[in-house]
Amino acid sequence: MLFQTAGIEVAPWLPPLVAFVISFFTSMGGVSGAFLLLPFQMSVLGYTNPSVSATNQVFNIVAIPSGVYRYWREGRMVWPLTLLVIAGTLPGVFAGAFIRIVYLPDPQTFKVFAAGVLGYIGIKMIGELVRGKKANGPDTGGGEQRFQEMVRRYRTRSADRGKTAHAWSPVTVTHFAMRRLGYTFYDERFDVSFWGIFLLSLVVGVIGGIYGIGGGAIIAPFFVSFFGLPVYTVAGAALMGTFVTSVAGVVFYQAIAPFYPDLSVAPDWLLGILFGIGGMAGMYLGARCQKFVSARAIKWMLAGIIILTAAKYFSDFWGR
Repeated sequence: MLFQTAGIEVAPWLPPLVAFVISFFTSMGGVSGAFLLLPFQMSVLGYTNPSVSATNQVFNIVAIPSGVYRYWREGRMVWPLTLLVIAGTLPGVFAGAFIRIVYLPDPQTFKVFAAGVLGYIGIKMIGELVRGKKANGPDTGGGEQRFQEMVRRYRTRSADRGKTAHAWSPVTVTHFAMRRLGYTFYDERFDVSFWGIFLLSLVVGVIGGIYGIGGGAIIAPFFVSFFGLPVYTVAGAALMGTFVTSVAGVVFYQAIAPFYPDLSVAPDWLLGILFGIGGMAGMYLGARCQKFVSARAIKWMLAGIIILTAAKYFSDFWGR
């Protein structure tokens, strides 16, 4: 099947299948999987035009609502955190899209940028995991043991609550002001800086706008490793923020396409929708299964995928 905007020919069953597999695993960490679909499109399918970023965001628009819906049904959406993410990333994504088109249209230059971003995130996550293991001892340290007990109670409550999914919530917002945001996840209390979250989201919006991922792949690891928030509560907020910024990104790319007639800027809608259909099923199942996977396993999975992707980009650049 020929995708004219992308300039590639692909079997129509391949995009949804790849997106399903990727999204099933990445959605457990609050990541849509777009950051892995982009290297797949560029390195495997040969889709290297700037419009690949916009096509990636079409995938987010189609795929993410199913995952957000699942997190909402299970009462794990921290809405003040979600609003902060959206408020910060939304203006940044416009600046990022402009930078991508004007300063990073060459695929090799873009790959170096993407490899640097992903490499930093992956190394930071691995460092946090290694330091956490040393501090807590071999497999079951104090902090991890308490958290796993919290998760056990969460799973038990999930199994017993019946069909009225939103009649209870394991998350309770304790305060939300211009300085601090706080909430509880069962017996654990979490408190973060309002402006710290906002500024991080703004930077992530710029990077996500350049990369075409909406920012979830960057902001979710930072929430977990830097702010110390549990992955079970940040996943929904990260995905929702990615959805909103992806909508804005696609609108922006589509709007400015006529001003760059010599570049493929607007998304390949058909390809993006096919990816999105597979991602929709993968995210829903991933969000549903997340509570049965340990937080540490999810973090290691994300870190490993990110590092491998960054290494592939660096390899493509140096081997050209």
